[in-house]
Order: sequence, then C-alpha cells, then structure tokens
Amino acid sequence: MTAEIDIESLTALDAEAELRRLAQVLSDANSAYHTDDAPVISDAEYDVLKRRNVAIEARFPDLKRIDSATDQVGAAPADGFSKITHDVAMLSLGNAFSDEDVADFDARICKYLGIQNSALGGYTAEPKIDGLSLSLRYEKGELIHAVTRGDGSVGENVTANARTISDVPERIKDAPDILEVRGEVYMAHSDFETLNARQAANGDKMFANPRNAAAGSLRQLNAEITRDRPLKFFAYAWGALSAPLATTQLEAVARLASFGFSTNPLTKLCAGPSELIAHYSLIEQQRASLGYDIDGVVYKVDDLALQDRLGFRSSTPRWAIAHKFPAELAWTRLEGIDIQVGRTGALSPVARLAPVTVGGVVVSNATLHNEDYIAGKDAKGGDIRDGKDIRVGDWVQVYRAGDVIPKIADVDIEKRPDGSVPFVFPTTCPECDSDAPREPGDAVRRCTGGLICPAQRVEKLKHFVSRGAFDIDGLGAKQVEQFHTDGWINEPSDIFTLQARFETGLQQLKNREGWGDKSASNLFDAIDEKRTIPLPKFLFALGIRHVGDAASNLLALHYGTLKALMAAVDDAVDQAGPAWDDLIDVDGVGAVMAGSLVAAFANDHERAAIDRLIAQLSVQDAQRPDTSSSPVSGKTVVFTGTFEQLTRAEAKAQAERLGAKVSGSVSAKTDILVAGPGAGSKAKKAADLGIETLTEAEWIALIAPA
Repeated sequence: MTAEIDIESLTALDAEAELRRLAQVLSDANSAYHTDDAPVISDAEYDVLKRRNVAIEARFPDLKRIDSATDQVGAAPADGFSKITHDVAMLSLGNAFSDEDVADFDARICKYLGIQNSALGGYTAEPKIDGLSLSLRYEKGELIHAVTRGDGSVGENVTANARTISDVPERIKDAPDILEVRGEVYMAHSDFETLNARQAANGDKMFANPRNAAAGSLRQLNAEITRDRPLKFFAYAWGALSAPLATTQLEAVARLASFGFSTNPLTKLCAGPSELIAHYSLIEQQRASLGYDIDGVVYKVDDLALQDRLGFRSSTPRWAIAHKFPAELAWTRLEGIDIQVGRTGALSPVARLAPVTVGGVVVSNATLHNEDYIAGKDAKGGDIRDGKDIRVGDWVQVYRAGDVIPKIADVDIEKRPDGSVPFVFPTTCPECDSDAPREPGDAVRRCTGGLICPAQRVEKLKHFVSRGAFDIDGLGAKQVEQFHTDGWINEPSDIFTLQARFETGLQQLKNREGWGDKSASNLFDAIDEKRTIPLPKFLFALGIRHVGDAASNLLALHYGTLKALMAAVDDAVDQAGPAWDDLIDVDGVGAVMAGSLVAAFANDHERAAIDRLIAQLSVQDAQRPDTSSSPVSGKTVVFTGTFEQLTRAEAKAQAERLGAKVSGSVSAKTDILVAGPGAGSKAKKAADLGIETLTEAEWIALIAPA
C-alpha cells in the first residue's frame, strides 16, 4: 500500500502526489468495476478513495488535476454493446461519512444559496441501492432504449436486456412526451442465493455478491440469459424531460411511482441535518432485514428549483450527497514500521501488520501518517489515543476508514511486550542519507537531497509521464523506473533523446527483454507525438511544488504563452515589483505558489533541465474559450461587499464563464468593480483609480443575454 498522510497534515506537494496516485487507482477501479464487472476493490474502498480525493481538492483547490478522480464517472462502455450518448449526463454523488459531514453539506448548501436552512424546504433521504445504474428513455409513453451509465456521458445500449425486467414497464401513461427514468438495477438476497445455487449445480461461475450478479446479468450479450436472471429496478431520478414532473423531489418520485415504477418506501422528507441523521440511523438498523444491499443513504435538496440553482460540479451535483455506512475494526500485531520517501521528499511511515481480515478484506499494512501520530500526538500537539504511542510489537486495533484506508485506531498497552522501546523516527533519508528536517509548522520530515535522492528523482519522472501530464503511451511509471535504474533516463529531456541514443548502436531498446522492433518503434512514435504539448500540461508536468493542474491552467490562461510566462517569472525573481504583483494577483495564485514557481525557474540546475526540455518540444499557447460576444470578455473583474441575488461563488463562476478574469484585489489593471453593501476599501480604491463600479443589479443587467 502507498503510505498515506492525514489530509490535515498534507503539504501542497504531498497533496499533489496523492492526487496523482488517486487518479490512477480510481481510473483502474472504474474500468474493472464498470467495464469488466470484476472489481479490484470494494464499492466502499472506491467511495472512500474518491472521498479522500475530494477532501484533498477542497483543501488544495489549485491542485485539481485535468484527470481528477472527482471528474471520473463510471468507465468507458465495453465492446460488444452499441453506444448511446446521454442527453443529460449521469453523474456520481459526493460522499459523507459522519454526522459532521452531513452538517457541513447542509451548511455548504445554505452558504452557496445565501439562505437559512428554514428557507430550504428540506431534503429527501432514501436508501442508496448497491446495484447498477440504468437510464430508461420513454417517448410518448413507449420505452425507446435503456442505457447503462458508462462513463457518465456515453453508456451501453442494454435495451433488449432491460425489457426482461418486470419492474421496467414497456409503456407508461400520462407521462411527458420525453421522459428518461433513472434508477438502480439490483438483485435481492434470496434471488442471489438461488442463482448461485443454480450456478453451482450447473458447474457455472459463482457470483461474489448481489451487485456483481446484477451487473453481469444486465450486461449479457444474449438477452435470454438476462431474462433468466431475477433482476429488479428501483426508480429514483430522471434525465431528459420535455415537461417537469413536479416542483419537488418527493413529488417527482411519487409521480414516477404513479407511472408504474418501483420506488423505495423508505424515502422520506427531512427538515434538516438532525432529521436526516435520525432517518439514516433508522435505515441502518433495518439494513440487515431489507432483503437487498444498500451501502448508505442519499440526501437530496427537495426543492427542484433550488437544485437547478445549485447546479453541478464537474462530476457531482451540489444538491445531493451519499451518507455512507461506517468502517469495521480488528486487532492484530504490529510487526514493523517502514519509512517510504515520496516525490516531494516526504518521509511517510507505514505499519507492517500481521495480516488480518477487516471488513472482508485482508489488511497487512496501515498508514501511520507522521512521527507525531506515532508518538500519540495530533497536529497541534494534543493527545490522541489518550497519548499512547505506537511501538513495534504492539497489539493494535485496525480500522478501514470508510471501509477502505487501513489505519490504527488504538493500542492495547496491557499486551505490549516486555522490553519494547519507543519508535525513533529517522532524521536522515533512508534512500540517500541526506538530512530530513521538519520545517516549522510542517508535520512531515523531508529529505533535502532533491535530485540526488533516487526516490525523488524517480517520482518526479513518474509524475512527468503521468496521465494528467505528458501521458506518453507505453511509457508509464514502471517503464520510467526501469529506464532510470539502467541509466537511460535521468531527467525529462532524456525521454525525447531516447530514440537518438538507443535506436542504433550496441545498446538498442528493441533488444531489451520485453521489447522488440514493433514495441520500440511504437514507443518512439508515442514520444514524438508528445513533442507538441499544451502549455497547461507542460507546466503541470514540471512538478513544481504547489503548482498543480488547476494552477497550471490559471497561469497558462493569464500569460497565454510559455515565453510570456517565463519572462514574467524571471522579472519576478526578487518577489517584488510589477511582475510579482501581477503574478500573485492571478485569481487562485498566492504568494506561496508564486514563490515556488519563481524559485524553480531561478534555480540554476532546475532551469537548465527545463531549458533542455523546452529545446525538445513545441509548447502550444493557451486555448481560451470563444467569448467574443461577451461584454466582459478579457476584462478583469473584482467582486466585493454583500450581494442579495447572487452569492460570491455564483457571481465569480458567471464572470469566468463569460471570459473575464476574476481578481481578489483592486489595481490599475482592474476594469470593473462589482460592489455590494459593505464594499469598504476596495470601493474607495476603485474610485481613486477611476475604475468603473457597478452594483449587483447593474452587473446582472450587463451580463444578461441580449
């Protein structure tokens, strides 16, 4: 397992590396789960990995990747089925794992809308069915097609199979002319047991659980096999509509029931977090007796108009969340503590455990976060586990956070072996023996070896070829690591001189074990294809501390070209003056990130490596969306004060969609200040500079469609 640092203790570089890892793990899991019906991790494992990704992005919004796991929905449709594009994307849900998460969800909703909970109209709460998502399209009451979620945009056409499910009506009455009914295909426990008994009697493949049985049955190429499988369907949502179903979620679900669909009888309207949690507890108590698998409870804003106003993030709605069921616990022996070194030089401790089954999964490693955690202290120096430290040989309680990430919850001091001693955290890097100090305020020790540290050098190269960066087909982490071990690649520019150095001569790539003429030629072609690279990807691939995917996009859009960006960064080297002010004024770029960027380009060794890389590439200018008709395209806008019709988040998002640059401070480069009551010093400065100042109403009128 990869060592995991507690989210609150992550530095920006740790977070960047972890987001990169999660993007790969979750992408692989999506393919295994949705395309192959052969999960490599459990649903709960997937959900919590995704939750960790969301939490890291919330803490480090500038590090969000192009291939962010929060943007992944399902996986590409499998071969064998025709493909259908969803008129309305089928998105996944964000997750909650505690009562505090539910309260935070409610607070975020109210803050975004700028209203009190009492004005919200409540939430619906319903069991989260552990099955396979399906969208049914009806036109003038006739079932036209049935489509799996796929990757959220394109799914598999399983119409013939869906027609065999008794819960799926062929015709419905009094419905809108166009109606897409969405829900979950599942298999009841009793039917699953009967099916597996029949499979065993016939010598056929046994299914691991009801969800796998349902997914495998619905995605049969022969519909007659599906007909023989006892599938069921719960309807709970909709996609494309020619006319609204109702004004609230609860009324809309009731209308689906009136059309003849099965809807869950445990769906209930709740006034706020306390009622949601109470209903969650009730459903959890009934979980074992429901007769079908659920893995949590889904909460949705009931008012459909507010749902529309809240809208969506890239892959999840703001107005809904899934409250998942809790982790499981087990006790085992801690056999050792290993120290792993990441790309940023962070020293991360990992517990080696006597293997133990936790929640149906065998666990042999667990994260220990950092040296304070081992010592029984939290990030602020307070006690955790009642101050009990963790030692090799201890009997420890292991839990899988959200049913996935193994962690140590407690230590049984009474079973501590005689002669045990406190663990001494190393102060030097186990990979290169360089000093590994802790900076003030940082919970993590970091190797100072930089590129002389093999762990950091290899991880930087892995980052360079990762999916969100250069993503070279055939040159993944494994190949980069091997080529580095053999001395073929020591820095990114070496990748683009690989063909010149190893296509001919005594050492040739095609002569290596596992390679041949065709595979070597394919790799060289794939490398050549990436000699032309968009500016944001180039910046992200450099792996500069604090400069993640989102920040790379912001910088690229602001400066437009690599030449302009490098000139600006060079001019800002003293971290003062107009170039520096312009850099830190980019919305989403602060002094810490800007300082890291300037330092990287000012470092002689790093700059030489960057220059050698640039010599091998053609870096494309940033591509801006067409906002030529927008009245604020290209203008710099600042929002200040209190708004009544829009929240600050809504106003900022509107401006960016229309091609404006949103800044947090007023300067001579500001074109428009949008000021509500309480504008204060920004309004005064704008007046002094002669900057156009608009009220909220004037702003809304300015951007309104003609």
